[in-house]
Amino acid sequence: MSISIDPLRLSKPQDSSTYLAIKTVQGGRAVYTTRVPLLDLPTILPVPDPNNIDKDNRKVDRLHAKQFGQYLDSKQDWVAPALLARDSGGCLFEKVDEHGAVGYLTVPWAIGGISSLRTIDGQHRVLGVSIEKQRITDAITALDREMARKVSAEKAGKLQADREKLISQMNRLKNEFVGLDIYVEPDPIKAQQMFVDVADNAKGISSAVRARFDNYKVANRTLSDVIDHPLLKGRVDAEQDRMTTKNPHLLGAKHVADITRSVIAGAGGRVTKKAEQTLTDGEVIEQVKDFLDVISHAFAPLAAITEEDPETNRKIGEPTLSQELRRTSLLGSIGMLRVLGGVFHVLRSGDNPVELNDITEFFKRLDPHMAAPVTETSIWRSTDAKIDFEPDAAAPIMRTQNIIHLVDVIAGWYRKAPASL
Repeated sequence: MSISIDPLRLSKPQDSSTYLAIKTVQGGRAVYTTRVPLLDLPTILPVPDPNNIDKDNRKVDRLHAKQFGQYLDSKQDWVAPALLARDSGGCLFEKVDEHGAVGYLTVPWAIGGISSLRTIDGQHRVLGVSIEKQRITDAITALDREMARKVSAEKAGKLQADREKLISQMNRLKNEFVGLDIYVEPDPIKAQQMFVDVADNAKGISSAVRARFDNYKVANRTLSDVIDHPLLKGRVDAEQDRMTTKNPHLLGAKHVADITRSVIAGAGGRVTKKAEQTLTDGEVIEQVKDFLDVISHAFAPLAAITEEDPETNRKIGEPTLSQELRRTSLLGSIGMLRVLGGVFHVLRSGDNPVELNDITEFFKRLDPHMAAPVTETSIWRSTDAKIDFEPDAAAPIMRTQNIIHLVDVIAGWYRKAPASL
């Protein structure tokens, strides 16, 4: 009996992928613009090693890369910019139109670390997809081993459902695409300069801007409503993270989000995933505005700021009350406001929350002690709070352990105040 083998049916060795691309020019270089499946990134681009620095790029942070993979897994509506890569001459472009702008781009695989492509921008995304792919693969293998054992029908159904979920996650990596711009540059020296130019021209997003637009966090999502409070309205810097002596605002948007976290989560300011899912925006806004009401009535300098018209025309060089506050009072520091937010959280928590009026009266007793810089005879340097303030400080020490300790000390004063309070 003769056997007929069709060689055309057999897979041939493959070391490249082909995509539809557009060829343009930028800075005198040819640029191929295409979109590739997420799962192809670790195939066509070198997977960076966190333990070894690429001489043509910065060191990668494995945790940051892993978080990108987790982001892809948890956010169905994920978004990411195009990656930038440099081709040293291995890509092949075959035009399909008469103008030569559209064509098939064949990209060599990055096998064994040898590739004509080098990542200019996007290393963490490449590593993140690689880590996520490995996680899914390992999880499927572990499930297959467990399913091979004798298990109950109920458990087998659960394992099968888990497996199908993992397969779905892998299919997302296959079926969802990300942009890739490939610059043709054979000169390695010029390639290094490309990386520097990209880094120099990129404007990083400030924490203040992130706080305004990152709606995954409840402290950020509620920001626009919180800053409508009379104490903050017109006094929050939407762009800057640092309140310098020349900044007329009271706080930055990031600082408002930090205070919100202190009020709803306590001194540590960490809102757990469970809390993110259970807290409603309305509850958060109400709690934070209650806190702002309390401090606006309890502390005379904040009451004055609340009554000040932020739109008032001032003489050139005349400081705002917010600027004066930073110069003369602990209340001008974000650290102290975070501490007060933490104290408010402690007093309002539990089965018997303290009434808002009682917290206001308690804070009024603190008002005379808010002058900055602190003196050695102040309650901040003559009580248990001493470890949380440097001599002549205008703000508490901002380490988390100090913030937590200071919150505990002040909250304890509500029940048993020092003689000087």
